[in-house]
Amino acid sequence: MFYHLFEYLTQHSALPGARLFGYISFRSAMAFIGALALAMFVGKRVIAMLQRHQIGEEIRELGLAGQAQKAGTPTMGGIIIIASTLLPVLLFANLSNIYLLLMIVSTLMFGMVGFADDYIKVYRGRKEGLRGRYKIFGQVAVGLFVGLTMWLHPDVVVRDTAAQAEIVSATQVQQADSRNRKAAQTTIPFFKNNEFDYSYLNPFRGGRWGEGITWVIFVAMVILVITAVSNSANLTDGLDGLATGISAVNITTLGVFAYLSGNIIYSGYLNIMYIPMSGELVVFASALIGALIGFLWYNSYPAQVFMGDTGSLTIGGIIAVFAILVRKELLLPLLCGVFFVESLSVIVQVSYFKRTKRKYGEGRRVLLMSPLHHHYQKKGLHEVKIVTRFWIVAALLAAITVVTLKLR
Repeated sequence: MFYHLFEYLTQHSALPGARLFGYISFRSAMAFIGALALAMFVGKRVIAMLQRHQIGEEIRELGLAGQAQKAGTPTMGGIIIIASTLLPVLLFANLSNIYLLLMIVSTLMFGMVGFADDYIKVYRGRKEGLRGRYKIFGQVAVGLFVGLTMWLHPDVVVRDTAAQAEIVSATQVQQADSRNRKAAQTTIPFFKNNEFDYSYLNPFRGGRWGEGITWVIFVAMVILVITAVSNSANLTDGLDGLATGISAVNITTLGVFAYLSGNIIYSGYLNIMYIPMSGELVVFASALIGALIGFLWYNSYPAQVFMGDTGSLTIGGIIAVFAILVRKELLLPLLCGVFFVESLSVIVQVSYFKRTKRKYGEGRRVLLMSPLHHHYQKKGLHEVKIVTRFWIVAALLAAITVVTLKLR
């Protein structure tokens, strides 16, 4: 709102300071400050409201240290993150930007799925929450929405590095718009120019329906990525501050990618894919980082509130959609390595248990307990140490992810 207001004032008056709102860096800083302040200010009141309505977490007895003390801790705190992110975005971002609109709508859709899951757990007394097929349906719906919009919307275009190499100064920017093209293209390390086109997976790319089939493959990949990352983030949310801190690291890295990919000069200098208009995503990323840090004020050990599926599913979905929009989804297994290892630990544990039960009549385990963070709890590590070390690993993986852009 403020962006459009000050854009109008800049064009029709000489109001001092109005031009500041034209800079992504300024609006991103304002979004971060606004989201952080809002999360800390609103968080206390939301927690009190959740306590009044007795919206507390039911803790299963798993034999973990400190587990009993967490019973009754307010859940559904993801509402704080969502509200604290979206309000600054609505105030400071360019609401006509297609990438920003995709992020806003995706956030609301994931928020509704997560809220339904938490609501059923709390008010219906069903511990498993929303049935798996309905949860998957919601994730697939978001994937279809994002994938089809990227396919059909005329503003979602890219410029490959070959065209970028010709942009050596700002004076050439205006003359280069014709080089933008519609492409189901993404970033991947070790390939020439770090670019991978989904048409390589299409055996019919030269035929009449070749382009359409390529985009169908792309949409299918979007659905797969969104489903995988959102569920992985959900599994990781098992210790105070764990998913919150890791998500802040991941979103910061994606925000850097959005800033570089959305700037025609920087992307040309770094020889990476230029994505017109994607720079506006930095405002969204800044708001989400501020909201996560503000939420961490209450979610750090000992937690006064849990984010619940309202938060974890939404954050995982946001990370996935954000990465897809800046064409970095194939880097997610590395960037979100903690999420994926946590998810893999559950898959391995369950699969091995079922296999050994069929073979020996008694199920055996690879880990003391899954997900992985509970394995370390069983080994006697305090959850603060586990969380801190997982944060460090997430930061290391984020740095390696950035470095891979120069591996060709």
